Amino acid sequence: MGISQYIKVIGRGKEGARALSRADAADLFGQVLDGQVSDLEIGAFCLAMRIKGETPEEMAGFLDATHARLERLPDTGHPTVVLPSYNGARKLPVLTPLLALLLAREGAAVLVHGTATEDRRTPSEAVFAALGQPALHAVQALAPGQCALLPTEVLCPGLKRLLDVRRVVGLRNPAHSLVKLMNPCAGEALIVGSYTHPEYAVSMAETFALVGAHALLLRGTEGEPVADARRTPQMDAFRHGQRVLLQAAQEGSLATLPELGRDISAEATAAYTRDVLDGRLPMPAPIALQVAHILQELRQHNAPETSGPAAVPTP
Repeated sequence: MGISQYIKVIGRGKEGARALSRADAADLFGQVLDGQVSDLEIGAFCLAMRIKGETPEEMAGFLDATHARLERLPDTGHPTVVLPSYNGARKLPVLTPLLALLLAREGAAVLVHGTATEDRRTPSEAVFAALGQPALHAVQALAPGQCALLPTEVLCPGLKRLLDVRRVVGLRNPAHSLVKLMNPCAGEALIVGSYTHPEYAVSMAETFALVGAHALLLRGTEGEPVADARRTPQMDAFRHGQRVLLQAAQEGSLATLPELGRDISAEATAAYTRDVLDGRLPMPAPIALQVAHILQELRQHNAPETSGPAAVPTP
């Protein structure tokens, strides 16, 4: 089959390239995930999309193809909180495991999925391992109060291969945005999506709206789906694609800073996580707010007759 006909459309530069339809985007991405195209075609696709940028229709098509190929978690009848973890720690500790464990402690089923995309960062997987919680080797149902880490290659080997292209060409490709939008659950899920640059806030919001997602969107910490422990970011919910402002961004100067430390190693981050979970260190207020908002969204989902915006929770 091949994808050359699609590359001719998307590969004509920033001004000359045209967008694909949702159906064509799904066909293209499905062939890439299935390994039906050459390495040269994959490289051309990645670079063309890097220059052109993805439209919401294209990203929806990429998601359609991905969802059709994922090894999805079984439907247990209750929603699962999904935390995509693909960036890791560069300057600040990766606190995605802390967020996951805080949510599980409150009775939520929590799935963290991801893979290391840069060797110089500390990934969530390393922190979970230091906490004595290794990654799963197969998909399984998650009960309320259970937290699990699942590598991307278990969900979809083709998606992991596409993410790894970055190690060769040095640039992100549509897979790096897609993993922050996808639902790896056969049942209901609350996707916690995060962005680092304002343009991705717009594109992710448009895609969530187009596909009718149940999600929470915020500017994460170095690309991770956890609120910056130093300053509360804006948080928006998407309920069947309808956007609702949950939390305004914190303005003004910071009066205090949390005791995060400078060591971003897995061992130091695991020790900090234990200290917060056990009450020896205070929970950062922005993360406490994020936990409260996520739990409120789960309750909102279980009470569909409730209309109007929910009250802003307090940590």
